[in-house]
Amino acid sequence: MKYTAFVTEEIDDNLYTSSFKELDLDKLHVNDILIKLDWSSLNYKDALSAKGHKGITRKYPHTPGVDAAGIVVKSNTNKIKVGDKVVVTGHDLGMNTNGGFSEYVSVPIDWVIELPEDLTLKESMIFGTAGITAAICINELYKHDITPEKGKILVTGATGGVGSISVAILNKLGFEVIASTGKLDKSDFLKSIGAREIIARDEVFDTTGKPLLSRKWAGAIDTVGGNTLSTVFRSTDYHGIVCVLGMVESTDLNINIFPFLQRGVSLIGIDSAERGLEIKKELWKKLSKDWKPDCLNSMAKEVSLLDIKPEIDLILKGGQIGKTLIDCSIKH
Repeated sequence: MKYTAFVTEEIDDNLYTSSFKELDLDKLHVNDILIKLDWSSLNYKDALSAKGHKGITRKYPHTPGVDAAGIVVKSNTNKIKVGDKVVVTGHDLGMNTNGGFSEYVSVPIDWVIELPEDLTLKESMIFGTAGITAAICINELYKHDITPEKGKILVTGATGGVGSISVAILNKLGFEVIASTGKLDKSDFLKSIGAREIIARDEVFDTTGKPLLSRKWAGAIDTVGGNTLSTVFRSTDYHGIVCVLGMVESTDLNINIFPFLQRGVSLIGIDSAERGLEIKKELWKKLSKDWKPDCLNSMAKEVSLLDIKPEIDLILKGGQIGKTLIDCSIKH
């Protein structure tokens, strides 16, 4: 049996090409679980893999896609049965294991989460890795006693995947959200998903070198990195936390020790790919219930798997707004 997948190939040193190929399904099913996909979603990491980024994917040919949701068609374990609706995000999927830009994926059992009953497969991929990453950040806020009454929460890069979902969940939970963006023309979108205040990214880009800046927010979710992160860190209130998860501006971080010592501010590094399965299960339950934004279905642009090439180029140019949802069902 054949299936369709988006495949990136290395045709020469540092020269890559991508196309859709018909592949042998029997050769794919090498792990515990074979899933026929309904949906995937597009992340920045996927776009890098699709362009031949060896820091993301070591060996080509390869199918990107760190997110996948669908129905189990083969299972080598009693823990997950044929017919179960399941979600896979992160781990090695789409990095060095063929990923969700395909009709099928084959994965180990310990990557698989049964779809919560209050969530559809489509909704799970509007969340995807971006949603579970946002949930990890918000969980850290609560763990550090940052609740809505403590003050405003800043989200940088707010129109992107993690940023927009963070804004929407925080608003759902009663937080006052400040959204920072370089796309002020998308203010209506940010207001529609729950941003109370929208600021230009220049307002969180301090170049004075001051060790401390005026206290503006109780916590922050930073998807940008670089000097933006430094500015956010120096502007955070007493005992606040800054969740760190992006580097689109820079991987460098020029900070001093004063926010740690004089304000007790914490920097929290956020990873989602290798976050424990039990923690992910707990967060997926939250996302399916009290943490699910009312605006969730309006936050995603839906495209066919066969139409993802322009979307890959768009996200690499910084043009993605909200989430890009991929319909993996193909009529043969």
